[in-house]
Amino acid sequence: MPPTPAGQLAIPSLHRAARIEDAVHALVERRLRRTGWRTNIIAYTGYGAPGWARVMCRVLLGRPDTRQRGRLEKVRGWRSFTTLPAKHVTVTIETGGVVHEAQADRSGFIDTTVEADLPPGWGSVRISMPDAEPVEAPVRILDPEVRFGVLSDIDDTVMVTALPRPLLAAWNTFVLDEHARAAVPGMAVLYERLVTAHPGAPVFYLSTGAWNVAPTLTRFLSRHLYPAGPLLLTDWGPTQDRWFRSGREHKRATLARLAKEFPDVRWLLVGDDGQHDQEIYREFAAAHPDNVAGVAIRRLSPAQAVLAGSLPVPHDRPTEGPVGQKLLSAPDGAGLWTLLRGAGLV
Repeated sequence: MPPTPAGQLAIPSLHRAARIEDAVHALVERRLRRTGWRTNIIAYTGYGAPGWARVMCRVLLGRPDTRQRGRLEKVRGWRSFTTLPAKHVTVTIETGGVVHEAQADRSGFIDTTVEADLPPGWGSVRISMPDAEPVEAPVRILDPEVRFGVLSDIDDTVMVTALPRPLLAAWNTFVLDEHARAAVPGMAVLYERLVTAHPGAPVFYLSTGAWNVAPTLTRFLSRHLYPAGPLLLTDWGPTQDRWFRSGREHKRATLARLAKEFPDVRWLLVGDDGQHDQEIYREFAAAHPDNVAGVAIRRLSPAQAVLAGSLPVPHDRPTEGPVGQKLLSAPDGAGLWTLLRGAGLV
């Protein structure tokens, strides 16, 4: 990179993989637009509090008839990754009579916080742009009086995926029909009991999965009767400075952001022992003790732990976290509910 003249800010250069990806996308985009492909807005569930809302969506290129199709009955995972982003386009966000503009990044993704005078509960914002049909993005607005929330991992916590074993993970992600995915026993009932015991409590789903699979995950959660809530996922492919995203850093950054956005909410952190949830949750509890109500870990069976690339670690009873929070572990939702009641967290 040439030296930066005095008084000017250095502009970080893209990683080589990102530059290659951008060049390929530019070539393919020109050809697709000549064949009539148009932009489509994919809205994701956002969240906020009275006065503001975090709005997330993605702008992609699609066939002209995509928006007239009914929902596919069977969706293979690989279809979610055969998309082409509309880079750096501008969308208009309308909420409560106020209009905002936001620009997509190189992945076609928009993640912005806007002023929004929406009442607590479920609301929506309208996202539009030229040459694309407008969409309504659902937004969960937390009541200022809410003091409890559930933040849940997805892989092997609410949905059986046996991650991160590479070959099996690839099969589950790219090949397996979405209707063949299995839910973890008892977890949907556990979350419904928690939100019933704590009226107004939100449920957020935090995962290292890519935004490409957000529609599939949303359908899965709805089909298996999990409470609706925002998905907090990551980008797919090369990033600004590396070949692939860092799943651990994504989770750490998201937890820190939620602690800043909702300083009065104490989260029940739910994960599994097949990846790094316990380590990440312990770090967060140590740094933000006032924002953690407890840690609930879904314990994988010995066979599941081996498939997930880890060794089974027994947890027969509640143990103390780094700053006194209860760390509970059980193989399913029913077991975790019993432990939560016994620990006084319900």
